[in-house]
Amino acid sequence: MDQKTILRLLKRSIQLMELHDENSFKIRNYQSALNNIDRNDIYIVDKSVEQLQSEAGMGKSIAEFVFSLSTSGTHPYLEELLAKTPTGILEILEIKGLGPKKVKALWEDLNITSTHELLEACQSGQVAKAKGFGEKTQESILASLQFREANQGKWLYADIEVFVAEFIKNVKGLKGVNEIISVGDFGRKMEIIETVEFLVSTENQSETILEISSLESLEKDRKSSSPFKWRGKMIEPEINLLIHFTKLPHFVEEKIVRTATKNHLLYPVIGEKTLIEVLRENSPLASENELFEKSGLPWIPEELREGYIEFDLAKAGKIPQLLEEKDLKGILHNHSTYSDGKHTLKQMAEYCKELGYEYLGISDHSRTAFYAGGLEIEKVQKQQQEIDQLNKELAPFRIFKGIESDILTDGSLDYPEEVLASFDFIVSSIHSNLGMDRKKATARLINAIMNPFTTILGHPTGRLLLRREGYPIDHKAVIDACAIHNVVIEINANPWRLDLDWRWVNYAMDKGVKLSINPDAHEMEGYADMKFGVIAGRKGGLTKDMTLNAMSADEIGNYFQDRKNKIK
Repeated sequence: MDQKTILRLLKRSIQLMELHDENSFKIRNYQSALNNIDRNDIYIVDKSVEQLQSEAGMGKSIAEFVFSLSTSGTHPYLEELLAKTPTGILEILEIKGLGPKKVKALWEDLNITSTHELLEACQSGQVAKAKGFGEKTQESILASLQFREANQGKWLYADIEVFVAEFIKNVKGLKGVNEIISVGDFGRKMEIIETVEFLVSTENQSETILEISSLESLEKDRKSSSPFKWRGKMIEPEINLLIHFTKLPHFVEEKIVRTATKNHLLYPVIGEKTLIEVLRENSPLASENELFEKSGLPWIPEELREGYIEFDLAKAGKIPQLLEEKDLKGILHNHSTYSDGKHTLKQMAEYCKELGYEYLGISDHSRTAFYAGGLEIEKVQKQQQEIDQLNKELAPFRIFKGIESDILTDGSLDYPEEVLASFDFIVSSIHSNLGMDRKKATARLINAIMNPFTTILGHPTGRLLLRREGYPIDHKAVIDACAIHNVVIEINANPWRLDLDWRWVNYAMDKGVKLSINPDAHEMEGYADMKFGVIAGRKGGLTKDMTLNAMSADEIGNYFQDRKNKIK
């Protein structure tokens, strides 16, 4: 059992205790244990009861509970709680904004024990009439249910990356398989995946299908009679797999056809002749380069084959200039234990340096984000003093003084001007009042962009992919305002965000707006998300010269100072 799964089970256990009105003292102890593990990054896998007590500071009964979760995936007490909880209630507990107390009220007052019943109750207006709910809460629950239903069976690219690599490795070792690669949406590195497609080269298709069917990680798709559809059991919920087969001489052309979108394949490259027509005329292909050369184009990376901007980039000679992970010199927008991060400022800085970066931009939450340990002014001063000291110790590595300043309801920034002036850079982000309409949300962002202290606009729509829709904004108006006021836009690299959406990156660059690949890291491991931000940037055509944190430490230091000088 891995750490993430154990913590998920522990969290679920606490929810069930609250749902069934267990002893409040007991619930607090379990919650404190969870918070301690999470906050202090305590590793609990393969630990004995005694080790959990000494290393994680747990009482004996909680240590025994966690040990049981770690070794068997359950515990008699958890089983007891589950036995008296309808299965549908567990699904309702997953809905954002519905804590155990509200779920209990829905269950007891309206006899709601499934998401389907909850949806019907919302649609009929029953939930709004229940004590402690109201119209606004009902609308929020209904929106969450509809969003959840629309995204059922979909996965984040980042969450299935390891599974796909493992599957390819397993299939490669099977008898008769010459080659296997991912194609389709995953091959283009789309942010959300519904079906993972593979292309397998084999000389005996029926024999290879039998070989693949023998893998324990797979089962046939029960809803389909197709021999090419499976369900991946290595992750839960299971994921849809579609496997295409071809013989080796046609592997290259099939890869191109199965990976690219229809718009890419039907793009006219020689007069009225489309890319796929050139492909058919030159079949079989020895390499992908051969197709693009015969089309008068440089090789176009798989992630760009959307039929969107790739041919314009290719004709303009910009493909070689696309951002690569190695181009990034520093990491901006990160959190430490000063607010809601897991690791100290020093740990975040030292690990950033260890990874080979030249600088770290720390930007803990501002004071309005009290729920995330936002920094009061005295705490800002204390952190900045520590930064000065660490910069002496870690030189030439640099830590830049930043803050993630909440954009308030009227678009103003958190803190008075004299405090804002003390930072090297400011990431301005919205974290509250997300229910505004398009006009108000856009005006709020533009007001923040117009503030001379705003350096970077953070996660512009506030979306959480597959979890929460972003608030509606006029992207063009926001980007145009950033161009006028020389504000950088963040591509938040957290796989749940990837915000700014890659589809707006090219428009931003056309307007002269720089982008910054920021992980929004709340722990050292969060730096690994930078690669997903790079993928998003590349899909939008982002180049090295238009990426803020592709600047060296000296260059970005001068950039921040120039901006501050203009404010004065």
